[in-house]
Amino acid sequence: MTMPTGLPTVPLGRTGMDITRAGFGAWAIGGAGWAFSWGEQDDDEAVAAIRYAVESGINWIDTAAVYGLGHSEELVARALAGMPDNERPYVFTKCGLVWDPQRPRVPSRRIGAPDSIRAEVDASLRRLGVERIDLYQMHWPPEDGTPIADVVGTLHELREAGKVRAIGVSNFDVAQLEEAAKAGGVDTLQPPLSAINREAAAEILPYCAEHGIGVIVYSPMQSGLLTGSWSAERSAALSEDDWRRRHPDFNEPALGRILEVAEVMKGIAARHGTTTAAVAVAWALAVPGVTGAIVGARRPAQIDGWLPAATLTLTDADLDEIAAVIERTGAGTGPSRPRG
Repeated sequence: MTMPTGLPTVPLGRTGMDITRAGFGAWAIGGAGWAFSWGEQDDDEAVAAIRYAVESGINWIDTAAVYGLGHSEELVARALAGMPDNERPYVFTKCGLVWDPQRPRVPSRRIGAPDSIRAEVDASLRRLGVERIDLYQMHWPPEDGTPIADVVGTLHELREAGKVRAIGVSNFDVAQLEEAAKAGGVDTLQPPLSAINREAAAEILPYCAEHGIGVIVYSPMQSGLLTGSWSAERSAALSEDDWRRRHPDFNEPALGRILEVAEVMKGIAARHGTTTAAVAVAWALAVPGVTGAIVGARRPAQIDGWLPAATLTLTDADLDEIAAVIERTGAGTGPSRPRG
């Protein structure tokens, strides 16, 4: 793959793919009208944002069938249409969340049945307009009684059939990864990780590093709270169909603690001549075992806020300062500082 700009890349586990350290996250562009919507979005702006990210050097997009109940994947296809093969980014998507089209606002069911996964991959291939998905991930551990071994076996089957290049899981813990290993294992894991949600740094990331599993983390900016532009007023103004309105992090007492962390990051950003958002993403990338971070955007201008994270390295002093405010405020959970 020819990179349009010189952003550095790193190997994504054993997949054979080298990825930029930040990738485009396509959750929010799914639009309104489903259980975990971010509210109304402008489709044309979303397509422009994807194209701008790729033009800026980002070489992978992470989406999922459930985002907008298929709509996010369709927008990714629009953005890639007509793009030369040597400039096309890798496309990652997910399966395992099955929705009822008649009740779109009801949360999707976590389904691992092999026949369901086979049907889902075909639907995603159609929506994305691709012949092969670069990374296909089980979105959540199944809750329909399907053994993890059967899920992983089905993912291996899809790879052997040429429908997907690499296989992964999202939101699995160490015990579930051990179960997956017994069935042939997976190439990647996608857990949440930010300076607020730090739990993955305790056990799961060391496990992945030890076993050669690539890790792409999601929500490194804690869904907007660590961008440096969030406020209590913005939380209060969230639309009724924005899932964040109901989340404890966007309400007191957690909100005030998180905003104190963001304020410290703002000072660090000033020292580096960069943005608060870039510092937040760089914090996640500083955690040992992390390959890349998924960062969302709904408009091209938002990408300029976090793109510097793809090349930003925080100093020990920076990490110590962030750890100090985490410990002082009690914000979030998990180890307060990335350890080398």
